Amino acid sequence: MNHQICACIDALPAAAAVVDWAAWAALRLNAPLQLLHVLDEPAAMPPVGDYSGALGFGAQELLQQQLSALDEQRGAIEREAGRHLLQSACERASAAGVPHVAEGMHYGDLVETLLGLEASTRLVVLGEHYRASTPRRIYLSHHVERVVRSIKRPVLVATVSPFAAPERFVLAFDGSATARKMITMVAASPLLQGLPALVAMVAPDTPEAHRQLHEAQSVLQAAGFAVQTALRQGDPEQALPELLATQGNAVLVMGAYGHARIRQLIVGSTTTALLRLSRVPVLVLR
Repeated sequence: MNHQICACIDALPAAAAVVDWAAWAALRLNAPLQLLHVLDEPAAMPPVGDYSGALGFGAQELLQQQLSALDEQRGAIEREAGRHLLQSACERASAAGVPHVAEGMHYGDLVETLLGLEASTRLVVLGEHYRASTPRRIYLSHHVERVVRSIKRPVLVATVSPFAAPERFVLAFDGSATARKMITMVAASPLLQGLPALVAMVAPDTPEAHRQLHEAQSVLQAAGFAVQTALRQGDPEQALPELLATQGNAVLVMGAYGHARIRQLIVGSTTTALLRLSRVPVLVLR
């Protein structure tokens, strides 16, 4: 049985794009789609302060009951909204041609929920990360960062832009063991088959860099991909987004722990910076 595509949806603007990208992936991988909506655990209602001297015991008890009722009502509204969200997403995925769509609503932590489903998950699809306002003022969605750090499965981070089927993909490559493993994974997977590839490397222009690019190109060409290469100098945080801006409808593909030049970032690599800065969907391979 094929492992499922797990799409995490909420009421934020990227939800429709998450469903569309997940449906695209499910069809490419011939895998069932699981739509997942995770609600926070209901918070315990704090007790009302002791106002019995001013209100009387009966009035204080009544106030506590009313607060509890409001909390229950809020929970019921959240569950109803979640059901509508899942139903709409299910209809959208089915309309896109996905034959097997399931839905589930859970209480708890998103990462813990995904870890519980990890054994049966082939790909996780999440909504858009926060985008940088300047190259140095950069913020990343807490959920995205924790999922990428915790889940040992590929993660596709969809932008809020309306879905458009990718015309190509760009691999952020640095010659590391992680990057070489990423090339092998891409070559073996049907997810990106048939799309032109651009293997992009940000490094000094040396014979070794060209050799590493040629090796990566050869692996992908042997798997049937049409492959070009690009060698850029400078800061990966600047050079790769600039290159991506020239590629049209593309997907950025990268490993989770490669690109040693900026290991001080939270995930430990250029991965975090590009998740923050990229204006195209990002596929993070583990």
